[in-house]
Amino acid sequence: MDSIKILWADDEIDLLKPHIIFLEKKGYEVITVNSGSDAVEAVLKHDPKVIFLDENMPGMSGIEALARIKESRPEIPVVMITKSEEEQIMEEAIGSKIADYLIKPVNPNQIILSLKKLLDSGRIISEKTNLGYQQDFRNITMAMMDANSLSEWKDIYKKMVYWELEIQKNKDQSMKEVLENQMKEANHNFSNFIEKNYLDFLKQTGEDSPVMCHNLIRRKVIPHLESKVPVFFLLIDNLRYDQWKVISETIKTLFKVDHEGMALSILPTTTQYCRNSIFSGLLPSEIEKRFPDKWSNDEDEGGRNLYEADFLKDLLQRLRVNVKHSYTKVTNLDNGRAMVDSIPNLFNNQLNVIVYNFIDTLSHARTDVSVMRELSEDEAAYRSLTDSWFKHSPLWEAIQRIAEKKVRLIIGTDHGSVRVKDPVKIIGDKNTTTNLRYKQGKNLSYNPKEVFEIKKPELAFLPKIHVSSGFVFCKGTDFFAYPNNYNHYVKYYRDTIQHGGISLEEMLVPLVSLSN
Repeated sequence: MDSIKILWADDEIDLLKPHIIFLEKKGYEVITVNSGSDAVEAVLKHDPKVIFLDENMPGMSGIEALARIKESRPEIPVVMITKSEEEQIMEEAIGSKIADYLIKPVNPNQIILSLKKLLDSGRIISEKTNLGYQQDFRNITMAMMDANSLSEWKDIYKKMVYWELEIQKNKDQSMKEVLENQMKEANHNFSNFIEKNYLDFLKQTGEDSPVMCHNLIRRKVIPHLESKVPVFFLLIDNLRYDQWKVISETIKTLFKVDHEGMALSILPTTTQYCRNSIFSGLLPSEIEKRFPDKWSNDEDEGGRNLYEADFLKDLLQRLRVNVKHSYTKVTNLDNGRAMVDSIPNLFNNQLNVIVYNFIDTLSHARTDVSVMRELSEDEAAYRSLTDSWFKHSPLWEAIQRIAEKKVRLIIGTDHGSVRVKDPVKIIGDKNTTTNLRYKQGKNLSYNPKEVFEIKKPELAFLPKIHVSSGFVFCKGTDFFAYPNNYNHYVKYYRDTIQHGGISLEEMLVPLVSLSN
């Protein structure tokens, strides 16, 4: 194995000979220079793994050399060595992205410790992460075998997302496949849990009942209106819990998370059903009954989420909540910019609802646009894409504007999504819904052991279009495929991101309360 190259720049380099010999005995190759300008040249010539840089050198100072080095090789970690701990010097060094700093006189143990931190920390963290997950693997497996409550499933899912994000950081991905298989098993068990309990959840009305789409605003938004600060309810469409965890790191720079919970999305886990339910405070069949001219079934033409503002107004009236409120929906970049400009006016309202459509568009684009498939080839890439979009979006700019005054910010979503893997055959007529994760229609033919079937839609508070129509839902990572042109269909849709069915990712969605 080749020795690791270290570049050490110090105008008194000869006095450091004992340290250099010490490092060479430890197996490092040390290249020495005695000026900042020589250090800049040596970086390009020798390609060191770490640079020790004296801050106070005649001619080109260490700070100046650091700036030049970072221009050409920003990835090389630089350890600044200084005689002084003056605040200005340290701010300059940290602003120039030093990896570490040491105060003269340095001793061999400090040097080795710094090298270990810079060169071996990734390996050490990776090993500890993998070991930690291995130790927790059995606990998670036992928990999901015994889980018989929604709160237990929320804890299991949170823990699995935690390990998914930790393992993602590792160069060693040996545990990735193990976790993916455990997530598949978890989704199988969770789907069985939902089959047994979903209809009962819909019937429950007490405060101990699950927070679901139709009671979300009443239970988790309205109570905050009693405070004197404006309340902003931000609904980011199709936001999974793991995506929330990624973008939350940015949001936490401005807001404190008071409560990070989860809601249970209703079935089907699609915008048409979930979001209309959120803003109406009703389940789908109840919406159809109360607003026959504003509810669109799967067979109907036109938009299916056109009346959310009307539903919200009606909900507030039914709950006797008489507050000044606003409703803003963002579906494109121009909408987003206009929304940002409107923030100062929104502070005059007690309740402001903002619906931001983007992630759903992103997930569908991943199916239809080949370049998007490449950009989000796995879950880590998909999360990264979400995070990058968020940091450069009008949405983040709006949140920054909102943070300028004392507010309550509630962030939620309508449903999540799942990457589909396994096809399930189904046969239906031309009026059967096209969604890959659920089907509604009459005379559907399928293997009942492979799906969650609701033969009587009224039991699940779902509209009944025909006398014989029912609903069937995919579980876990399954997706529906027709026998005709089966192989082509499966190849095209496998590994795409879909929603509408039953999975942890689709149904257990973030619901977070923040303050500043």
